[in-house]
Amino acid sequence: MRHPRVGVAILTMGNRPAELHALLESVAAQDTLAARIVVVGNGSPLPPLPGGVTGIELPENLGVSGGRNVAWQALRGTVDVLVDLDDDGLLIAPDVFTRIAAMHAADPRLGIVSFRIADETGFTQRRHVPRLRAGDPMRGGPVTTFLGGGHSLAMPMLEETGGWPEEFFFAHEETDLAWRALDAGWRIQYEPELVLQHPRTSPTRHAVFYRMVSRNRVWLAKRHLPAPLVPAYLGVWLLLTVVRTRSAAGLRAWFGGFAEGVRSSCGERRPMRWATVWRMTRLGRPPIV
Repeated sequence: MRHPRVGVAILTMGNRPAELHALLESVAAQDTLAARIVVVGNGSPLPPLPGGVTGIELPENLGVSGGRNVAWQALRGTVDVLVDLDDDGLLIAPDVFTRIAAMHAADPRLGIVSFRIADETGFTQRRHVPRLRAGDPMRGGPVTTFLGGGHSLAMPMLEETGGWPEEFFFAHEETDLAWRALDAGWRIQYEPELVLQHPRTSPTRHAVFYRMVSRNRVWLAKRHLPAPLVPAYLGVWLLLTVVRTRSAAGLRAWFGGFAEGVRSSCGERRPMRWATVWRMTRLGRPPIV
């Protein structure tokens, strides 16, 4: 990729028109302009959009995975790198796309670049650091997963891996894509100097959080882990959830999602190679936690 063309994809539920407008202004202010910008109304009408922005209104909410696949399909063949941004985020530096393009141009096997998510004070929550040792959010480098709110994806990587797992709707869709990318030999880089400013939030604000997180974690294991690692992975996360969760209702929903994941189809099973397991272990996150 000598001069990668950068495309932007934004999903919205139509309930943040002011934030979406501010985000689009920050995209337009980049010193490397996006070749194309697509905004997907995920089951909702779109507000008026600036000139040059493609709007797609979906008749129903397809979830994060489904909506992002619609945007990917709309951008195929016209860009080399796809940047996904949360509709209530903001690019606070003008050189984000310039740096993204340079990173992908320099490394043809760079599949994913994860931005740092920070609030208006510059604070990054531990859950927004894509590694186990999350104490220093400014430590970048190769990782095994990435942040959904702000990241770049190499279009050849999406073509090879098949895009987002639509069955997931939301929760762990990034990990599913990351594991497939790693198994196909792509690199994932966390770059903390690339910042998406985003309000500080809790994932439990979503009513179905516990059920979806649990169901999709079971699906991750069933889809991608070698058979001996499936019970280890699920056992570790069952124990961690029981220790961490303070809500009885949340635990009931979590166990309901766990049972749903065990008994329901998760799509085609393609266990990762043991070489990928070892690669993830060397990167600091073996696929049992």
